[in-house]
Amino acid sequence: AIEKLLALEKQTRQASDLASTSRIIVEIITICKESGDWSLLNEQVLLLSKKHGQLKQATTKMVQVVMGFLDDVPNLETKLSVIETLRTVTEGKIFVEVERARVTRILSDIKKEQGDIKAATDILCELQVETFGSMSRREKTEFILEQVALCIESGEWTQAGILSRKISTRYFARKPKKTPEQLEKDEKERKEKEKKRSADEPPPEPEDNVTDLKLRYYEQQIAIAKHEDKYLDVCKHYRQVLDTEAVEENPDQLRAVLQRIIYFVILAPYDNEQSDLLHRVHKDTRNTQVEHDASLLKLFTIPELMRWPMVSQQFGPHLCSTDVFDAEKGQSNDPKAYQRWGDLRKRVIEHNVRVVAKYYTRIQVPRLTQLLDLGEEETEKYISELVTAKTIYAKIDRPARIVNFAKPRDADDVLNEWSGDMKSLLGLLERIDHLITKEEMMARIQPVRGEKGKTAKAH
Repeated sequence: AIEKLLALEKQTRQASDLASTSRIIVEIITICKESGDWSLLNEQVLLLSKKHGQLKQATTKMVQVVMGFLDDVPNLETKLSVIETLRTVTEGKIFVEVERARVTRILSDIKKEQGDIKAATDILCELQVETFGSMSRREKTEFILEQVALCIESGEWTQAGILSRKISTRYFARKPKKTPEQLEKDEKERKEKEKKRSADEPPPEPEDNVTDLKLRYYEQQIAIAKHEDKYLDVCKHYRQVLDTEAVEENPDQLRAVLQRIIYFVILAPYDNEQSDLLHRVHKDTRNTQVEHDASLLKLFTIPELMRWPMVSQQFGPHLCSTDVFDAEKGQSNDPKAYQRWGDLRKRVIEHNVRVVAKYYTRIQVPRLTQLLDLGEEETEKYISELVTAKTIYAKIDRPARIVNFAKPRDADDVLNEWSGDMKSLLGLLERIDHLITKEEMMARIQPVRGEKGKTAKAH
């Protein structure tokens, strides 16, 4: 039967009869499948794809039909041989790139189930799906998310970060809600485009809800940022998660995300961006749902000392009940939770040093250690770190045991300040002069009360 069909296939192929060639090729591989001869099927697939002048669409059709047979394969060994045949046939051919990607994904899943994460990652990550023109945007995103997930699982954090940058966050941007009329109009336009498009063009993208992809993407980004201790990035990613309808409508999820935004913005090292984000988060009205955490955040926004013993006593039990912090090593599954508790203490001390630097020009070391609840050595360490980061200016006089926070000013600075003061003083004098002149003019215009009375009597 196959021999007779092959002779007919040659005639139709040479005549460039696409419909007949496709039907014959599908019939040949279906006969192989129904007879249960999978090795013959592999042989025929390779043979048909290599025929001289084989039609592209006929090859695509054959590959799609064989992919549909994968669920009926009797055992794993045979399934792997069919997948390998399909990968060989589709290699380097643009017109079957989507089919190749899907087959590779099936192979990667098999390797993952067998516990070989490294092989699964290598197989899937060789695909450059972002360059596939005929694949839908949603499917591309799903592929890249799966690649990133495998990289994270196998501990290849750098590779995961590189792959995740292939996804544009604009795809997840929140779209305004459309009316039923608008949706109907969009659907009509999409159907018209579908009719007009050629076979090589990708299908028009339907209006799609990408919330599931968005949450998966940001979950991975949070995991990568946490691994690299980039607390400010973690906070930003959680803010993106917060800007999702599904999270806003779920009170438990909303509370958890709000808490984590507060924790990670506090943990981030101080700079202009962190300070700006801290105040933005503080102004969020939804913080009333997490009042205890919001009160901790408020302490960081006001220029007042907060003693670490008080903070750990007041907020410690609540913070350590979450998966973000651990007061002691090895309390939870997250090995970095204890490190984050240490970082929180560091941020409290740094805040206190900045407050002291704001209110004092010179202070004795014993008094400073008393205000910061630290030993001399640790106090010196934190001041040195903040000076290095250029957050504050300080000089330590060790023999005199005095810390000087006043910045030395050269003659230019003093002159500029004096000039600025004089300018503002002259400005004030000018304004006063203007106001006095205005009052005098008003007084001249208005008639005297006594004169008003006489005029009325005369009338």
